[in-house]
Amino acid sequence: MTTAFKIVGGALLLLIILFGLAVTIVPRFLDRIYYRGPVSDHFDGAHFFNPGGDQNTFRMPGGGSRAGFIWRYLTGNDGRPTWPERVPVTPSKPAPRVEGDRMVATWVGHATVLIQTHGLNILTDPVWSEKAGPFDLIGPRRVTAPGIRFDDLPPIDLVLVSHNHYDHLDKTTLAKLWKRDRPRIVTSLGNDSVIAQVGARATALDWGQRLAIRPGIDVVVTRNHHWGSRWGTDRNRALWSSFVVTFPTGGNLFFAGDTGLGDGQWPAEAAALGPIRLALIPIGAFRFAPGQMDSGSHIGPMNAVRVFARLDAAKAIPIHWGTFRLSYEAYDTPPKMLDTLMRCTGGDPASFTAATIGQPLDIAPYTAPKRPDEAKIAACMTTPEVTTLG
Repeated sequence: MTTAFKIVGGALLLLIILFGLAVTIVPRFLDRIYYRGPVSDHFDGAHFFNPGGDQNTFRMPGGGSRAGFIWRYLTGNDGRPTWPERVPVTPSKPAPRVEGDRMVATWVGHATVLIQTHGLNILTDPVWSEKAGPFDLIGPRRVTAPGIRFDDLPPIDLVLVSHNHYDHLDKTTLAKLWKRDRPRIVTSLGNDSVIAQVGARATALDWGQRLAIRPGIDVVVTRNHHWGSRWGTDRNRALWSSFVVTFPTGGNLFFAGDTGLGDGQWPAEAAALGPIRLALIPIGAFRFAPGQMDSGSHIGPMNAVRVFARLDAAKAIPIHWGTFRLSYEAYDTPPKMLDTLMRCTGGDPASFTAATIGQPLDIAPYTAPKRPDEAKIAACMTTPEVTTLG
């Protein structure tokens, strides 16, 4: 018995020592220095930050502790509306190229969109993995198949990667794209280090910097309001961004990435680069508590309408909803709320309405839009059509 107690006691002591070492060593191991560079108005020499402040992105959505939030999320004990297990998708097979100033956009799911114009094939935040999480093993599972089968993708010329969260930077997909097509990958500072882990090369730029792709076609990395991390302890070691792709005719492309409203000035900064023909604006993952309409990191339909108005975009496709269950709103709440708000604020609902995953959309050249009236948004949010949505 004494020997048994000694063995058990020794094992417990070893476990305590190993736990203590893990608590001390693992967080440092999981931290990464993705970028080194000069201090700026959004980089302190070690971490990036939002110029308007980060309090709303550090706060747990819905309040409470991080551990409690994760536990409620994993156990489903949080009062979330039930989502469908699977939503049918009819994948399409895009044309190899779209020439001239004709533009065709196909929503693949979540923040992944294929844009074809001027002979370029462009992908935003490409994710074909079944799960959005580490090692493709944990994390939310997609409820919609990709709207284009990977093997049916045309040759990809340009990839835009907005930040390093797993539902936006999918190393498995990027590795396959790199092996097949060697596309030009453009991202914001530090994320090239993550992408390089799979052997792919990316060009990392700061807010306001641009890269020439072809004569008359540039990618400009633009500001938004978010944060970055792969492991929690590496928070804000890499930058987050939106993008403008400028074209010589027809109008520009704007990709918002993943964003909260922040100071609300960044949409006008993107619009100053030229008329926006097509904007890709997130509308989902906004409700983490009953009645919530936005989180610090994500805009819901309410602020998506504000962003659309401030971009002065002719057409927008709502993204970041209906593929991965990341928050507590019902599956179809974001597009229903968006449609109600566009009508209520006097905008043209057809100019910013839900696309069908896998359905190619012809995007007309830029014409001045009928903008929604931001002054009406507050009143529109109190209508029963909005307040009764789960």
